[in-house]
Order: sequence, then structure tokens, then C-alpha cells
Amino acid sequence: MCEDLFVNKYRLSSGSGVSFLCLLAGYLSLGTVPATAEVTEQSNLKIDAGMLGNGDAGTRGRGDGSRLTFIDSDEKNLSIATALKMDAGTRGRGDAEKLTFTHGDEKDFAIRTVLEKENLVDISHSSPSSENSSVSYPQSPNFISLQPDSDTSNIPSVSQLRNQIKTQSSPMGQVTSVSELSDVQPSDWAFEALRSLVERYGVISGYPDGTFRGNRPLSRYEFAAGLNAALDRVSELIATGNFITREDLITLERLQAEFAEELVILQGRVDNLEARTVTLENQQFSTTTKLSGEVIFSLAGATGGAPGASDSTEVVFNDRVRLNLNTSFTGKDLLITGLQAHNFGGGFGNPTGSIPGTLGYGDPLFGTASNASLGFAPQFGFTNPQTLSNTSSNDLNLYKLLYIFPVANKVTLFAGTNAEVSDAFPAITPFAGEGQEAVSRFAGLNPVTRVSGGTSQTGLASAVGAIWSISDQVDLRALYGSVNASIPNDQGLAGGTPLGAGFFDGSNIIAAQLTVKPTDNLDIGLNYAHSRHDINILATGLSSSDIGSVLFTPNATQLAAVGGSNLLAIANEPIRINSFGGTLTWRITPQVAFSSFGSVMLADLENVDASTDFTSWMVGLHVKDVLKAGNTAGLLFGQPLTRSSVGGSALEPEDATPYHLEGYFKFKVSDNISITPGVYFIFNPEGFSQNDTATVGVIRTTFTF
Repeated sequence: MCEDLFVNKYRLSSGSGVSFLCLLAGYLSLGTVPATAEVTEQSNLKIDAGMLGNGDAGTRGRGDGSRLTFIDSDEKNLSIATALKMDAGTRGRGDAEKLTFTHGDEKDFAIRTVLEKENLVDISHSSPSSENSSVSYPQSPNFISLQPDSDTSNIPSVSQLRNQIKTQSSPMGQVTSVSELSDVQPSDWAFEALRSLVERYGVISGYPDGTFRGNRPLSRYEFAAGLNAALDRVSELIATGNFITREDLITLERLQAEFAEELVILQGRVDNLEARTVTLENQQFSTTTKLSGEVIFSLAGATGGAPGASDSTEVVFNDRVRLNLNTSFTGKDLLITGLQAHNFGGGFGNPTGSIPGTLGYGDPLFGTASNASLGFAPQFGFTNPQTLSNTSSNDLNLYKLLYIFPVANKVTLFAGTNAEVSDAFPAITPFAGEGQEAVSRFAGLNPVTRVSGGTSQTGLASAVGAIWSISDQVDLRALYGSVNASIPNDQGLAGGTPLGAGFFDGSNIIAAQLTVKPTDNLDIGLNYAHSRHDINILATGLSSSDIGSVLFTPNATQLAAVGGSNLLAIANEPIRINSFGGTLTWRITPQVAFSSFGSVMLADLENVDASTDFTSWMVGLHVKDVLKAGNTAGLLFGQPLTRSSVGGSALEPEDATPYHLEGYFKFKVSDNISITPGVYFIFNPEGFSQNDTATVGVIRTTFTF
């Protein structure tokens, strides 16, 4: 039955996984030889010996005249031949049953000598033949590494790496009972064949999710790998004196001859891999660490300045370089050490050194927070806001230091001295990606994830948090972060520690995100954050109102505390912020997605009766694989973060609502290089009708490795 099924339905040339069980399980009893298939070369083949299809042992039977072909091989041939000799006296099958040998080495000669004496061998010069039928190769399983895909916009976030580690730490495992395979049922036609292979020889493994996937296509190379595992097992049984039937031994020899070419190729590739492995081990940087990186080059320019400011900027050529060392000590944990250098301007003492600052739209302290900010420019320019100290162009700094480790099946913890909210919270919108997707800061993420310097791009916060994977559809994440954890003494704004001091004091944030996937094509993210800052800032980088967020008229005492500066008096007030946000992405088709977000921030000063509400929203369309695979395009429109209402003595100087329109197109040049031209327009920049419409044009080139 199995032979008929194989010949009529599941020929090996079709690559069906069920054929393997018919060959290996059925033929161990039947002794039939399969139709051979022509093997075409496949580059970069990855052997998946364990993930094999299901079959049927079928009916039992055998006929005389079966021929067995030996080829150049190893000690497995000798072991099997010896067993055949021992078995010949009591299980002979007649003179008509002969074994055919090809040219071989001294081991083959020894085997021939043994079997000739038992009248089981016909010495001739033959070689395995093949029919002119093609075989298609399946895709190899996805082996996950810590290095990000080249299409990924950033070096991996915590959530991305955690999922990779989870997959990597669950390798294929050998099953001891067919009941361990969740997708194999007793009613399946191949159930008995699969059970025989599992229980008699133990050469079947399942996927990490406990499935067998018996309908998966099978190549001759994979069949050869499975056969090789069976031969190893038979050799072990012979060596330990366990009973092996003569029919099984003859069938294994026949299959070994049939797949001689594939076994030789596999052995050659294994030898080559072993040699390369030795070379890598001798030359590698570390046995526990992998390097990934991203380099961004950008040409950008802008027009449409505020009254009294420059009407346009020069075209600037900027870079940002990131190197990540991803280290795993157990295979389930991960330590990320990230280094960064950039030459984007702006910062304390140089607020006009950035594109927004030049146009007159930057915040008054750093000049970098604005409706017009680029998405891949650091939030505070060259300044460390913890101490108001400045770095220089392309100085190398630590921007990420984070450790991730599982504590339960569905719970993972993380902690680090340099982290960002976006490391832990998955991006819902497809526009997220500083190096690959939207070119503006506004478009990439919900503003709630940016509050309190959550996406400063310099690892401003020290953070601890948890990831709870409730189910495949529901995920909850939370963190506590401090932006001044390394400072032991709070000297205040005038003393150079504007954000405060200590891990539990000063400026901090508690944030959470609930991610829900009710259907395969719908993702929803709900965000909440409670922030407390020593100074009057939102720290989102999205608007000039980031500094002096709740405006008021300072009194004489407040002015005296900072030397009479009105700006510093407004900034020198502690603030509490409650932020709420939601993001939705609906994949209309596999290539086209609609995405939207909305947010509201409720800000209250602690020592002044003044409060301000801020709002923002966005809608857009994202298209994948435009013109060719890997290209993406985005078109979006929305309202940047702006004051919407005030309370108490708070002031609202804006007289208009700002709007943002953006379009970009990412060309995938290769797996590691992309070029993205983009442009965005800001109408009523920073909420003032007298401001000219700002236009920012960008050509961004990203290299990943």
C-alpha cells in the first residue's frame, strides 16, 4: 500500500515529506527501492533532518531478486554487513537474492568477502542511477540570530531581540512518542509509519512548537540526512547487541546506495562547515557576542522660517553611526551594549545649530525640539541634559546598555542604565523606523512613548521593566525610568543638574503599553505614562513647547532664584504629566496598511496654579513592495503636539493649529543598503499663523550590517 501510494501519489521528485516515511518506515519492512530523482544544485543549503513528513508503513511483503548496492562509505557499512553475516545462517533468502557492489575501498572489500561466503553477493561494477525528474527544494527553517534583518529600521529593540531569543532557545527536540506531536492524529494515514520510526529507531524530531508538519515538502538532501540518522541509530543498536532484522539491514543498505550521491555531498559539506567553524572559533571576537550596526547618511535642507529668523537653511550632510554588541550568556538572556556617534548640531548654548533652530522653530534652550525635527536626529543635539555638558561632533558615546532575561515562561524582565521607552514597547505604526521609514520625528511613534525623553536617541533613562506575554494576541509591558539615576547630589537647574538626582528622586516616569491583536490584520496599542520632572518640560522633542511647557508669568521670587532670567524662571518649576495614547494599524492587504494614532497629555505644575493640555493625532497609508520587494512608501497627515487648553494662570500664546503632511519612498538597493527620499510640510509651525509654511527635504541613505 505504501509503495503504491508512493509511486502513484507521493513521488520523491515532488518533494513531499510523507514520502520519507514511506521510504524509511515502509521500506524497512517492505524492502522496496524508490524511484530515484535527479538532484539539482541548491546554494546555501541548510539541512533540516529532523523536520520530516509522515507516511504509511503500508502492507508487508518482499520479493526475490532484490539487489543491494554498496558504495564508498564508512564503518556503518561494515557494521551492517557484519550483522547480515551473522543473520545469514538462519534467515537466508535464496540464491536469487544478490547484493551489488560498486568500486569502493578496503572496507567494501571486507564486506564483499563476508557476504560472498553467504552467497548473498553479486560483485559487479555499477553505480546508482537517476531518473530525469526534477526535485524542488523547500525553504529551510528560519534560524534566528541576534543580528537584525537588513530591512529593519533600527538595531533591534528589546522586544525584537526577546522574540528572537525565545525562538532560538527552543531548538528541535527528538520525540520519544508520537503523541508529543500535536498535529499527528491516530486517524492519520501515516500514523503507524511515524510511530514505528519514533519507537523503533528514535530518528524523528519535531518543530519547537510541538508540531510535525507532515505536509511540508522534502528534498532528497533532507531524505539523505534522515537516512543518515537512521544508519547511525542502526549502528548503535548493532554495537550494543540489540536485535536488528535482516530485512531492515538489507533495506538500509539499499537506501544508502540509492542516496549515495546525496550522502557524499552532505559529508563534504559537513567537513567544510567543520573547517570553517574551526577558523571562526580561532578568529572570532567572542563566543557569546555578536555585532550589528547601522550607519545613516543624510542630506537635508529646509525653507520657511519664522519672522526674524533665517528663511532657509543650507543643505547639510549629517551622519549617525550605531554599533551594537549583543551578548547572550545562557542562550535565553541578552546584554545589549550600544555605541553611537553623530554630527547633528544644536544643544545647550547653540540653539540655532540645528535645522529647526535655524528656522526659528526650535525650543529656546536646545533648539532641537520642534514640529520640524528630523526623525533620526538626537533629541538634545550635542548636550547631555542631565548635566548640561556638551560633546563634540562624532564623539563616541554609550547610548544603550540593557540586560534582558526571562524569569518565567511568559515573563521577561529587563534593566539597564541607558535605555529608552521604545526599546521595550513595540511600535504599532509601520512608519516607525529612524533608518528605514518616516523621515520626520512626528511620524514614527505615538507621542506618549516619547514623553520624559523616552526616545532621546542617547539612552537618557535608567530603566527597569517587565514584559508579560499573556497570549499570542495580548501583550502587556511596563517600566520605571529615571533620567538622573547616576547623579548623587541634586544641585538644581542653576547648579547644572536640571533634572535632579538619584534613581528614585528627581525626574522619572512610570509607563505601560497594552498591545492587542484581535485579528491577524489588526494591531492596537494603548499607552499610559505618569511623569514627574524637576523642571517644566515635556521632553518629547516634538514641539518648541517642550521647554516651558506650562507657560505662566513668574514672580520676583521665582526670577531671583535663577538670576532674573524669565526663561529659566518658567523652566525651573517641577511638573507632573499624565499621558494617554492609542495607536492602530489595519493591514488592508498584505502590502497596504492604514495607521493612526492619537494622544493627550495633561500637565500640571506642582508649585504654581497652572495647567496645560496637549494633543496630537495622525493618519496615514503605508505600502510595501512598491515596484519591487523591499521598497516601501508612506503618506501621512496629522497634527503635531500642541497646546489645546490651559487652566489656572497658564498662558496659551498660540493662535493657530499646526498640521503636518509627509511623503517618502524607500528604495531597497540591496539587503544592506536603502535610500529614502522624503519631504514634509508644516503648516502654521509651532501653532502660529504668522509663521511661513516650513518645508523640509531629506535624502537618507542607510547601511545595515
